Amino acid sequence: MSLVDAPIVARVVRQGFVESLHRGLAVITAPDGSVERAWGDPATPVFPRSSLKPLQAIASLRSGAPLRDQALALACASHSGEAWQMAGVRASLAASGLTVDALGNTPGQPIGEHALQVWLAAGYGEERIAQNCSGKHAGFLRACVASGWSLGDYLDPAHPLQEAVVQVIADYADEPIVATAVDGCGAPVHAFALTGLARAFGRMAAAQEGEAEAVAHAMHSFPFYVGGPRRPDSELMAAVPGVIAKEGAEAVFAVGLPDGRGVAVKIADGSRAGRVVAAAALRYCDVDPRALDKLGDIPVLGHGERVGAVEATLD
Repeated sequence: MSLVDAPIVARVVRQGFVESLHRGLAVITAPDGSVERAWGDPATPVFPRSSLKPLQAIASLRSGAPLRDQALALACASHSGEAWQMAGVRASLAASGLTVDALGNTPGQPIGEHALQVWLAAGYGEERIAQNCSGKHAGFLRACVASGWSLGDYLDPAHPLQEAVVQVIADYADEPIVATAVDGCGAPVHAFALTGLARAFGRMAAAQEGEAEAVAHAMHSFPFYVGGPRRPDSELMAAVPGVIAKEGAEAVFAVGLPDGRGVAVKIADGSRAGRVVAAAALRYCDVDPRALDKLGDIPVLGHGERVGAVEATLD
């Protein structure tokens, strides 16, 4: 199955009228990695986009990066660009004798609304430190320093660090990579079955030791370093103990539960419906409904007032 053939998993309802429909895929994997429930064909390959970051952070750890706590959470992050997040990236780089000049990610601005206002008011433009992937790139660079690898080409798919990412995907997703492209930040991004993304998150969340446990611990211990205030993945991790979650561009959402189950969602048109469908899938996993009510609430506005919502249609 391709995304073109995916079932309808969400709709936009405006005052009782169905305005739009969204096709997509969702899957829940069991603790043993098998498919527990699926909507559409979860063997369909997708680019995880930023939902790949926790696996990329594992590759950095495996390659020697001395990351822990906030620095490790930032290596998993699509941060909002808050001043304290950027300070954390600078501190992480400095711990390995590096400055922001070493960053190779695409320059950008904060993606958090408040953070962007503060940034622009201070007269700043696009900078690498402000782009949401700078923490991941700091982790990459610290791995290179630790392993004695070259820094200038660390984003090359043939670089040993990026080869380590490929191996981590094989180890945790247990699915073959079917395509490799350049992500928005400049790092390689790899397409594999949606099942593998859910499986990997379940394995990370349930890990009791080692690199995966370190990443999961950092994510749920410092959830707002992974995203930021009012960000859905951060709020879910803050609300549900032991859960890890990471949103990705083009409507990808991945969640790992401490019992080893994983959830992954991809909306075919890349729309805002990803987190709504993820919340609906998590209801089948007996997650605290109060946290899911917030995660799955995207209002439809009319003249500034709520007149409807984006609704999941999973059954």
